[in-house]
Amino acid sequence: MPPLRSTGPVPEAEYPEYAGRYRLEECLGSGGMGVVRLATSDSGLRLAVKVVHREHAADPEFRARFRQEVSAARRVSGAFTAPVVDADPEAVRPWMATLFIDGPTLSERVKRNGPLGAEELRRLGAGLAEALRDIHRAGVVHRDLKPSNVLLASDGPKVIDFGISRPTDSDVRTETGKLIGTPPFMAPEQFQRPRDVGPAADVFAMGAVLVHAATGRGPFDSNSPYVVAYQVVHNEPDLAGVPEELAPLLTRCLAKDPAERPTPGEVMGALRVAAEEWSGSRVPAQRAGGGGVASAGGGSSAGGGSASGGAASGGAASGAGVDGASVGPGSAREPADGRKGRRRGFVWGGAATALAGAAVGAVFAVQGVGGRAAVRDAGPAAVAETFRAWAVPLSAGGEGTRPPVCAAADGALYCAAPGIKAARLGPADGALAWSVPAGPGGGASGEGAAPVLSGGLLHVVAAGGSRLEALDPGSGAVRWGVDLASYAQVVHSGDVALMVRADGRVRALDGSDGGELWTGRPAARGAQWMAAGPGGGPVYAVAVAGDGASTLVSAVDPADGGVLWQKRLKGSLSPVQATDGALVLLSADKDLFTDAVVRLDTGDRSSRRVALTAPSDQAQAVVDGDTVYVVGSGGSLAAVDLTASGRRERWRLETGAARVSRPVVAEGRVFLMAGDGRLLGVDGERGVLVGQTGPRMGGGRLTFVPLLPAPVVVDGKVYGAAPDGVVFSADPAGW
Repeated sequence: MPPLRSTGPVPEAEYPEYAGRYRLEECLGSGGMGVVRLATSDSGLRLAVKVVHREHAADPEFRARFRQEVSAARRVSGAFTAPVVDADPEAVRPWMATLFIDGPTLSERVKRNGPLGAEELRRLGAGLAEALRDIHRAGVVHRDLKPSNVLLASDGPKVIDFGISRPTDSDVRTETGKLIGTPPFMAPEQFQRPRDVGPAADVFAMGAVLVHAATGRGPFDSNSPYVVAYQVVHNEPDLAGVPEELAPLLTRCLAKDPAERPTPGEVMGALRVAAEEWSGSRVPAQRAGGGGVASAGGGSSAGGGSASGGAASGGAASGAGVDGASVGPGSAREPADGRKGRRRGFVWGGAATALAGAAVGAVFAVQGVGGRAAVRDAGPAAVAETFRAWAVPLSAGGEGTRPPVCAAADGALYCAAPGIKAARLGPADGALAWSVPAGPGGGASGEGAAPVLSGGLLHVVAAGGSRLEALDPGSGAVRWGVDLASYAQVVHSGDVALMVRADGRVRALDGSDGGELWTGRPAARGAQWMAAGPGGGPVYAVAVAGDGASTLVSAVDPADGGVLWQKRLKGSLSPVQATDGALVLLSADKDLFTDAVVRLDTGDRSSRRVALTAPSDQAQAVVDGDTVYVVGSGGSLAAVDLTASGRRERWRLETGAARVSRPVVAEGRVFLMAGDGRLLGVDGERGVLVGQTGPRMGGGRLTFVPLLPAPVVVDGKVYGAAPDGVVFSADPAGW
């Protein structure tokens, strides 16, 4: 949210006095849609609260747009935006609170001090490109990037104002005949084909913003918006005054054809090369400060945002990068791209830019990975001893693919990937014991289901989700299979496999031979099923009432389908994990944002509800003793104390990753996979990012993947599956 500068009395500047529970303070500014006021949270965070004007609050269309703005801002909340802390788009006066960013807008900066110098301009471009990369990975197109929507914070540029943003998977479309955007910074397709606007439009806008930053004017300036529109569609951009080194790149960004524009990642790479040419040396690595860590190892690093204006928005840390190296008889150990271990990275204002430099070899060619783990503690940054890890490509990692999905069982890693039904890897060295091609229909990972060991056999969801097959874990040979075409879910409890239809009917099979044990309908239609754990025990069916006001939890005996007990709880709940004596669930509000954690005692059926300090979109969670770690799509990770009632968060960390996987816990640490293929490690007690691996992205232009598998932990080692199709190991002992 911009710290807009007020130039005088503003209508409604003193009204309302509250937005939700936040007392509104001085006016930061006002626009056509609402007023922005300063506020302070209970914990002392400085907030910028946007409150919609009264006349717009009565407009259903505007309310829908504001709901979309809140949703988009939450999806991309992270290192390159002002993170959303709270919002109520359904209030009488809709409002949204974000962390206050103490810094001028780019528009103010240029107006006050004139055009930026070449080096400052390059840094701005790299920061904006990295911001767009993360925004697009979250599935959002901004559509209104302009100088007034770029804040120059102390830790790098922040992109704000998602009022007309649209998720790429949204069914919302621009109304016929209505132009959405700011003409000098709109792409040609926004004038010609507004329904088809995609991420490339933001790259065009970024090019125009950089021209403005370099010259004080836009590339298509005119006093008439109609002339501007004509020039954007038909004329070449005016780049007079742009530094010579940047002109070719900005020309590409401003190409009329979206397909000819570079991706944000390509812009980052081009600016890195430009920096080395200007300076005659590599760009400096990230500086360590404020308890942060320095970049370490042969790979690039990526970091999160840091606090500004006295508001802590998350730990800023760089992680341990890894470089792929061929391993074989007599082979030398060096990075696959021939860099001889030279570190390369670009960092500006606490936001790190990282490229995955390791080349991926042929499918199933085992690669060694060398690196050094970054450590962050209360004292100075330190570096752990070099460890040896491995990486195995299981799929091509190209455009539109999915990462592998893995599970650990019986002393092995079992994985499935696009084109691979299942493969067995050795956890110690990644050695491939066997693999089974998926054949027609795709592999198990197409459904996001990791292999499961049940009844002594390896169960996989194969043929694009249409079959459940049981494989010999020693050889991969198929022992039996059944049709899944009419089933919506498969749940394993010990040696029993439960196939659940959408209407609630269940068919239970013996995991060892596929024999039918029972059929029935022990739970309500549309229930979510969850097993107690790999060792067996009850399975739980969680069914939300049609009005969302209550949820029925049923405990079912997997051996015969008998209902052991039922309990109706308030609210719309979804299951997270069953522990000894309890079932933990997440509660969703009317906008489907997770607002609380619920613990149901499976003995006396008592329940406890612990509210979150900020709602989470698309939340995922893991339970460790009395603590639940909840993470949302914006990368905000919170530790919730289950022993408390009401509101009790032990800590909250902004990881800086726009998208993350379901977390896992091992030896007091929380591990997550980020959307760019990084493995993140967080201290579960302190809420501090203690280390991370380098990014591993796919090679296509569209690198957003719909599935982010959770990492797997075995004997202190962590195994991740990245968007480039690689399964890799990491030793976080030194983190």
